[in-house]
Amino acid sequence: MIEPLSLDEAYLDVTENKQGIPIATEIATIIRARIKEVTGLNASAGISYCKFLAKMASDLNKPNGQAVILPKNGPGFVEALAVKKFHGVGPATAAKMERLGILTGADLKAKSLSWLQEHFGKSGAWYYNISRGIDNRAVQPDRPRKSVGAEDTFIVDIVDLAAARAEIPPLAAKVWRHCGAKGLHGRTVTLKVKYADFQIITRSRTTSTSIGRLDDLEAIAQSLLEPLFPTPKGIRLLGITLSSFMDDEETAADQLELQI
Repeated sequence: MIEPLSLDEAYLDVTENKQGIPIATEIATIIRARIKEVTGLNASAGISYCKFLAKMASDLNKPNGQAVILPKNGPGFVEALAVKKFHGVGPATAAKMERLGILTGADLKAKSLSWLQEHFGKSGAWYYNISRGIDNRAVQPDRPRKSVGAEDTFIVDIVDLAAARAEIPPLAAKVWRHCGAKGLHGRTVTLKVKYADFQIITRSRTTSTSIGRLDDLEAIAQSLLEPLFPTPKGIRLLGITLSSFMDDEETAADQLELQI
């Protein structure tokens, strides 16, 4: 069972697999070798007993390796991990945790469920569980896709607008191709920028109707980019995401309204 996360990442539940291979690490090795054979690209893999730890393991031996976190090692791995490295904990949440004296998984584990819910609302129960290496989420092959994105990291940091603008068309085209293949129609364009010091910012714009042309997607992304210049520091990554998807009936109604 496969649950896509992005254009180049997915969760796999291989408890039952078509080839009947009993060892998950062997399956990961086969998949990585096949990716290399077909695309020439390296791939990393993380193997564990739950989605959170599999995701964390996938980052351990990048860009061309794999790592395993066994059930007996899961809680200890999380305790030693900095919370800012937790998948799903963004910069703002990490900063809030730091202000509250939470720097590691062990610090998080020391907090009671009620305390975490008081300070983090609905996410409190999630933090309580993952600090103990517990993640009961199932792999969901049919989960509706909420966004499609593409991004690129540059060998040399970008410092001028012309160079940044030149990176927008290929990113927009990649997103548009994928949306076209899946029949997805979105209204929200998000531009992601990662600076040389690893600060990340996003800028978004939502249209009243679904975006109907690649040119429109590209134009919106460019309009989100331009106000960021002149930039005070180099840009190491740019990304474009399309979201707020509409079903076919909603899209048809949009097009009808536009024609009228």
